[in-house]
Amino acid sequence: MKQRTDNPKKEKKAWPTKDAMAQIYEKNLWGSNQSEFYSGLGSHDPEIINPYLEVVSSFLSTFNPRLTVCDLGCGDFNVGSKLIDFTKKYYAIDIVESLIEYNKTRFKEEDLKFLCLDIAEDSLPVADCVIVRQVLQHLSNAEVARVVKKLIDFKYVILTEHLPDKNFEPNMDIISGQGTRLKKNSGINLLASPFNLEVYRQRELLSVRSPNFKGFIVTTLYQLY
Repeated sequence: MKQRTDNPKKEKKAWPTKDAMAQIYEKNLWGSNQSEFYSGLGSHDPEIINPYLEVVSSFLSTFNPRLTVCDLGCGDFNVGSKLIDFTKKYYAIDIVESLIEYNKTRFKEEDLKFLCLDIAEDSLPVADCVIVRQVLQHLSNAEVARVVKKLIDFKYVILTEHLPDKNFEPNMDIISGQGTRLKKNSGINLLASPFNLEVYRQRELLSVRSPNFKGFIVTTLYQLY
């Protein structure tokens, strides 16, 4: 029998994005709240989330049978928790393990499953529709590109991104977990280079001026096939 050789350097894997996102929650960098985990105003400000919930729930309600949804970057689940009733099954995914464990104690639905995954590296559940709400804006172009390769497995993609309010150069690169592209007057456009996502059709569902920051929070529906 071949003797097993431990190689600590090989087994140890760096997770810069995972570490950065965990630190954001540990240090309350997205704002303070009474709850242990808080995903910021983008997940709690009624001016942002109420119109979003209206358009997304309206879209999901048009399907019979209901769609299975995969929520990439579910955060504290304040938003996703209000969409479960419009789906057949809801996968809520985040990279921060302690956050996922916390969510499991707060939200218990028969057709809801929380998963701790790195959406750029790990395989994703099979679903009809993927929701990516203000997540890609925090990732480097390399990580966004890896996510885009997985989006083609879903028929519908509901993408929400914080974009500048004037003409801008899309997809300028950043370091994952260190702010967003707004600091470079840029934002994510999956149809533009270097991502070049091919879609069957697209429709803007919502554009809301950010009440606390510059720019607009734009939600777009993509049908991929």
